[in-house]
Order: sequence, then structure tokens, then C-alpha cells
Amino acid sequence: MLGIIGGTSLLFSTLPELEARTVSTPFGNAEVLSGDIVMLMRHQHNRPPHRINFRANLAALAIAGADNIVAFASSGSMNRDIAPGSLVIPTDYISLADIPSIHDHAVEHVMPELSRELSETLHRAVPAARLGGTYVQTRGPRFETAAEIKALSKIADLVGMTLASEASLAKELGIPFAAICTVDNYANGLTDEPLTWEEVLEISRQYRKRTGEIVNTIIRNLG
Repeated sequence: MLGIIGGTSLLFSTLPELEARTVSTPFGNAEVLSGDIVMLMRHQHNRPPHRINFRANLAALAIAGADNIVAFASSGSMNRDIAPGSLVIPTDYISLADIPSIHDHAVEHVMPELSRELSETLHRAVPAARLGGTYVQTRGPRFETAAEIKALSKIADLVGMTLASEASLAKELGIPFAAICTVDNYANGLTDEPLTWEEVLEISRQYRKRTGEIVNTIIRNLG
């Protein structure tokens, strides 16, 4: 069963009609929307990025039967060739934030990755998206400083606050994971205009129809 993780980019989009239910996990409860697919909105109960219960979210998807996961993630571009409004399917990631693990009582080492096969399948379904690029996760909820972006832009293309945690947990759970990033803004310092949360939300509103169509396309092709 296909699992979809939604975030800010899906807030204003029309989504499939699914049944809401609460899934109990060893790490807490998480709410999912289920039917022919299972969808989870990561910012449950309006939790900011640094308060998301990633372990409960990913465990809930696994318990609900997800055997592939595609995550939607809002991101900022650190690459001037990737303009706001772009779609990117990253192929690697870096994290500057603590990565949660489901292995609290055992020594387990996984090789973190974004699934190449699932990413390529996702690209065939959404050819308008750019396949390739590195995502870096920061802790949030604050935006990055201009100096941080200047440094991070030497090693990555996109910046966000969620994907590395989700991808790493999915790997621990043995679930192939890919992501499609909606680029909502240039990262702090790449333009003269100050970056605001309202700007991020406005871009999401502008592309709400496209995002909804992409969700339905992914369900048709990967579900």
C-alpha cells in the first residue's frame, strides 16, 4: 500500500476522500487517513518541525500497511538554478538536526538512503520534477541565517526541516522512501527581500491546484 506524507505544501490542496483514524504505536498515537492508500499529515495538531513525533508518524504508516512512502516537503532553494515554484525529487540528504531512531534498546546501524527505484518511478509519474539534488535538514522552527545558507549551499541544493528524519526512520522500518519537494522560496540571503512564513504559505496557495493534481497522479501511478 502506498503511504503519502503531507506537509505545508498540501495544506491548501484538494485531497482524496479518506477515512480518518488514530493509530496507536509504541511511540505515541498518530492520525492517518486511509482507504486504498494511507496518508499522514506530519504537522499533527499544528506541531512545529522541532516538535513533530517522527517515530510515531512513521510507525503509524508501517502499522497501517504502507510498503512504499512518498513524502511531500516544502523547501527553500539554495541553488539559483532551482527557482521558487520548482519541483525536485532529491536523491540524497544531510542532517544538521538530531535524527530519531526506533532502536532504543538494540545496536542497529542502517545505511540511510532515498530509494533510487522509487525516486525514478516517482519521476516517471511526475516528469516536470527535477530528479537529483541534495536536501539538508535543519532543526527549525527558525529559518536559517544567511551565513548558514551560504555555507550549506556549498554542499546541498535544498533546505528544510523534516525529510532526513522521515527517510532515516523509513529505512529502519524497511520501507522504500522517496520525496517530492515543492520549492517555496529562495533561502535566506539569496535575495534582498527578507524571508517570511507568510511568503512560504502564499506560494503553497498559488500552487494548490498543481499540488492536488500531483497527489492524484502519484496515487494513480504508484498506489
